[in-house]
Amino acid sequence: MTFERSIINTGIGSWPGEDIVEAIKITLDECPDLPHLPELPARGAPAGLIGRGTAALAELSVDLQPTGWRLIPGVARDHRRAVSLLRDDLDRLEEQAQGYAGWFKIGFAGPWTLAGSVERERGGLVLADHGARRDLGQSLAEGIAELVAELARRLPELRLIVQLDEPLLPAVFRGSVPTASGYGRHRAIDAPELSEALSHLVRRLEPAPVVLHCCAAGAPIPLLAGTGVRGLSLDLDRLRPADWDAIGAALEQGLWFGAGAAPTDRVLGPDAAADRLLRPIRDLGLDPEQVRLAVTPACGLAGPSAADVVRILHATRRAAEIVAEELPR
Repeated sequence: MTFERSIINTGIGSWPGEDIVEAIKITLDECPDLPHLPELPARGAPAGLIGRGTAALAELSVDLQPTGWRLIPGVARDHRRAVSLLRDDLDRLEEQAQGYAGWFKIGFAGPWTLAGSVERERGGLVLADHGARRDLGQSLAEGIAELVAELARRLPELRLIVQLDEPLLPAVFRGSVPTASGYGRHRAIDAPELSEALSHLVRRLEPAPVVLHCCAAGAPIPLLAGTGVRGLSLDLDRLRPADWDAIGAALEQGLWFGAGAAPTDRVLGPDAAADRLLRPIRDLGLDPEQVRLAVTPACGLAGPSAADVVRILHATRRAAEIVAEELPR
């Protein structure tokens, strides 16, 4: 991924309200280096993170049960609704992005967050079954690859980046995802399997770059940096001091770091957002040429008002400019 600037801003995930056209227009304005297609969960579960993820699956279908999404034979109404919303969002994107040439990001739930959120046909999470985990990951990879290829045909001037949203990945890795009863925990997924599922998806989507976003604490940064992703996006409030050493190593490998510097529960000024990032980046002592940063909100933006969303994104844009001015080049 090569941008005109090595320090940019972008958005993350969800968005308030139900107006996808307005959301796309705002991201094009406020994130000029890397706009993105937001999720609008106010339209219902089929439009949220897991709903959109299931809409991307190839040759698998789901239904929305009282306990959540479940794999089923055939096609159910809620899955048709999820697919319809995604298709409509892509149609609206095609209309609004006419004349835009450059990088553009589209996000989906990653394979491990889906596995920890979707049930098998006979009950119990996909996470509990090795074969089901494999099938779900492969289906997701195929489905996203088909969507990327379609968008490349429809909007050939877009250079697509795929963001995998993995809020459950740390819990999957450490074995803390609860079972259906709530009394037990699913066993931890070992590092090779966790890594291979992500690496398979990265390989299947080539040449489109993949970035991984995790807003939960405890992301296994060295493991993720070795999966072939081109960037890691993490919430600064969730980082431990030792995580910064791993971030420095990832930057030295050539990865981008998406820094969730702008809280989503309040509007933080650009100077304060920039200051949260400048000190730890300076402490890493990296060669300035190795510092590739995307300043982002901490997580999705479904909670704030529409007006505050604009302010938060504007703060990330100005914070990126301040960081670029303050860091030696």
